[in-house]
Amino acid sequence: MPPNGRLTRRALLQTVAVAAGLAPCARAGLADPVPADFAAALRQAAGQTVYFNAWGGDPKINDYILWAAGELERRHGVVLKLVKLNDTAEAVSHVLAEKTAGRGDGGSVDLIWINGENFAAMKASALLFGPFTALLPNFRLVDPARNPTLLVDFTVPTEGFESPWGMAQFTFFYDSARIATPPRSMKALLAWVQENPGRFAYPAPPDFIGTTFLKQVLHELSADPAVLQQPSDPQQFTVISAPLWDYLDRLHPALWRQGKAFPESATAQRQLLNDGEVDLYMAFNPADASSAIAQKLLPETVRGLVPEAGSIANTHFLAIPFNANAKAGALVAADFLLSPEAQARKADPEIWGDPTVLALDRLEPEERAAFDRLPEGVATPRDLGRALPEPHPSWVAALEQAWIARYAR
Repeated sequence: MPPNGRLTRRALLQTVAVAAGLAPCARAGLADPVPADFAAALRQAAGQTVYFNAWGGDPKINDYILWAAGELERRHGVVLKLVKLNDTAEAVSHVLAEKTAGRGDGGSVDLIWINGENFAAMKASALLFGPFTALLPNFRLVDPARNPTLLVDFTVPTEGFESPWGMAQFTFFYDSARIATPPRSMKALLAWVQENPGRFAYPAPPDFIGTTFLKQVLHELSADPAVLQQPSDPQQFTVISAPLWDYLDRLHPALWRQGKAFPESATAQRQLLNDGEVDLYMAFNPADASSAIAQKLLPETVRGLVPEAGSIANTHFLAIPFNANAKAGALVAADFLLSPEAQARKADPEIWGDPTVLALDRLEPEERAAFDRLPEGVATPRDLGRALPEPHPSWVAALEQAWIARYAR
């Protein structure tokens, strides 16, 4: 997700650092009881307005949410209002400020698109409503035994405080009209960039894609990637992260604009490829380029790949703040967004292309058929290879702060 709000992100990550180890979430006192069942939630939700705080940097995602809003109002009388964020930390900070002010009910945020360090911070600070996923009828359509990331968010157990919404895997995209043999490892990428100076860029951390690029490089270069699954130890951080900084010190002089400027977001990075200024870009959605090609935002020669060692993968979720004003409406919205209909539409590369969290073998035949009919994106990798686990959330703070100290100007 794009930056802007860097100070907010830093403050939030300090909360995560203080909560290193992330003890189980203390159950905040709730002004409104959890509905006894989903039927009760439907009754309570009619007429409610749900303020859905979500990253607003991609028009196709915004359009999808507007479609879902129309369906929710038509079917259930729930008004879904999209609150566009530059950074999810903005919403987390609002909820934290309301809790600090003693606002235990009637909060301004009803539903958040979230994962990673933002979820870890909310969980550690008892800012979440729930557990609630057992109330959602469509939650039975996911299969956590087959996909553990549905219940574990960046090593942090979700414990029913998040409803899975979509899958993500870090994917590289290149213009096949310019690159015949694309680099398939971080070491190969460095060599390619040095041989083709100015033709690669990555967003500046704390942009989500920029930070994930750092994690991908560190994972591939680390002597023991398993250490990244543990909380970041300040005394060991310098030694463990040294290969990353050595890599970037060699990479930056050959980057777009000699590494003296960075794209402000993943969307801006993709635009550089469309403008012919670079030959590769990165996204957390394997269908990102296919969707962009369908919208005439990229050349038809763009193709995707996942590094040979695999790439960072995770699930993104929906969460409800402890003091949400429309808890029932948020439950109904989360369940609809988990429905086969909504998930199939979201997975369509011509609409969004976000991979589903549903286990297709748990669907009815007609529901499964909707997924089978989806077009195969021309630029979507056919083999996503190995899904690498996200590091512990504390690594995000450590890596971003170290990057800013070394490279921000």
